[in-house]
Amino acid sequence: MTPVALTIAGSDSSGGAGIQADLKSFAALGVYGASAITALTAQNTTGVSGIHPVPAAFVTAQIDAVFADLDVGAVKIGMVAQAETIAAIADGLTRWTPRHVVLDPVMVATSGDRLLAAEAVDALKAQLFPLASLLTPNLPEAAALLNEPVASSEADVERQGKRLLALGCRAVLVKGGHGHGAESTDYLIDAERSIALAAPRIATSNTHGTGCSLSSAIAAGLAKGEAMETAVRNAKAWISDAIAAADRFAVGHGHGPVHHFHKYY
Repeated sequence: MTPVALTIAGSDSSGGAGIQADLKSFAALGVYGASAITALTAQNTTGVSGIHPVPAAFVTAQIDAVFADLDVGAVKIGMVAQAETIAAIADGLTRWTPRHVVLDPVMVATSGDRLLAAEAVDALKAQLFPLASLLTPNLPEAAALLNEPVASSEADVERQGKRLLALGCRAVLVKGGHGHGAESTDYLIDAERSIALAAPRIATSNTHGTGCSLSSAIAAGLAKGEAMETAVRNAKAWISDAIAAADRFAVGHGHGPVHHFHKYY
């Protein structure tokens, strides 16, 4: 059986993040990708100039069309934009009960542009967190979700991870890319344990779509039947290589994309 993953997210017109990055990640890791688009964005490597949300009823139609025909092994949720879309996604996933849901709480783009309406944050926590097998916030997103300062120590990261678990998700991966030091350390936290996953910090400005691609890579691993820890470890190794290869590209004038297909060219 061909492994299938579904991304529910926004479209990036410049191709480096969002739906485009998700589908590239799935393909690079040997998984067939389907998509349900929540919003169109006018953006490039320097920023976001416009957001056009897709009507919630049409988000529902896309989700239903995919699940009615494809054997979806895992779902990745990225940019959801607004409360109405969150409700549509929650209803759809409750009906179709996918085995794995990776929720990337996309709030701000790499460029600094806001991608989630402030009034939709509570809906995200109340409706989608309880459906998530894994939540993948970066350090600023974890802090914003909890109305706390950004964690500055391992103890703070673990405490914030436990607080996020209490909101209903089954596991949390707090990403350390926004931290400092020679290593970028992510923390995989569930009810039983906290696992530190370190990798060398790579000096590059080409990081557009990094979070989208990591969460999609985890979903790809889950769709292939990998256990959660294995999927996270494999995805982190893959995204580290994709970031290391990013400077092979000369794309745009801002934060360029990572190299999803670094193994192939």
